[in-house]
Amino acid sequence: MALDIFIPYWGDPDYMRQAVDSVLAQDSDDWLLTVVDDAYPGDEVRRYVEGLNDSRVTYIRKETNQGITENFRTCVSLATQDILVVMGCDDVLLPNFVSVALRAHRAFPEAWIIQPGVEIIDEAGEPARPVVDLVKQHLVKPRGSQARVVGGEKLAVSLLHGDWLYWPSLVFRRDKITNFDFRDGLHVIQDLGLIIDMVLAGAGLLIEPEVSFAYRRHTGSASSKKLLDGSRFAGERGYFELAAGLCLEKGWKKAARAAGLRLTSRAHALFLLPSAAIHGGPGAFRSLLRHTIGK
Repeated sequence: MALDIFIPYWGDPDYMRQAVDSVLAQDSDDWLLTVVDDAYPGDEVRRYVEGLNDSRVTYIRKETNQGITENFRTCVSLATQDILVVMGCDDVLLPNFVSVALRAHRAFPEAWIIQPGVEIIDEAGEPARPVVDLVKQHLVKPRGSQARVVGGEKLAVSLLHGDWLYWPSLVFRRDKITNFDFRDGLHVIQDLGLIIDMVLAGAGLLIEPEVSFAYRRHTGSASSKKLLDGSRFAGERGYFELAAGLCLEKGWKKAARAAGLRLTSRAHALFLLPSAAIHGGPGAFRSLLRHTIGK
């Protein structure tokens, strides 16, 4: 058994090389890597990947740019192994990632999703401790220090209070994730939409405490650019309304309330209000204020 590793690529070639290098540096050889280039300008990444001359590494370039959601779909559709990960093109696997993923899957085969331990790095690759991560990991994430499988309404409630998962690090059972699709129109929270759909359908999520993934937070990300203008939060409101309805249909009243409250989403917008007032203009400020106090 091997781990299918996919990198949907659009962005900084230097970060991309670091991501690929982190795969090559794994302490286990039981992996396959596929880079799916979403028609990024230039051929620097193609030349680099093909120059590796490694039979485990495949490079695919799309003829036209289709966007991140469609690239996620492409990656999942190409999977051949029992488990897969769709990592970010600016993130880094620690050397033990493949070993941790394979061991966790063997120990908890019933888990549809595996969340390994994650460390946060900044643009320069240095350790970082953003407030948003501290809140989600210490106040929202289910407590416990041992590997454990969580699921059902309790998991849905915690994720709808605040998405404490790190999508690029998640390991999925191929036979489960291929039964679901990403919801169009969600943009930067399409990952949460997919996870909630899986949880509603009975997914068990394994929380594996061993740190094996470095998640990069930086101001140049698609989600960061949408923060001060409020567009991200407008999309979040629409999704949380949808999620509340789905949870009510399931009979999960606590989860529906969590979706309606969207506490950490509101808190995040409140935290950004001073910056929006200074740098975002009156429209951005009003948008964030509406998200903070509105229905």
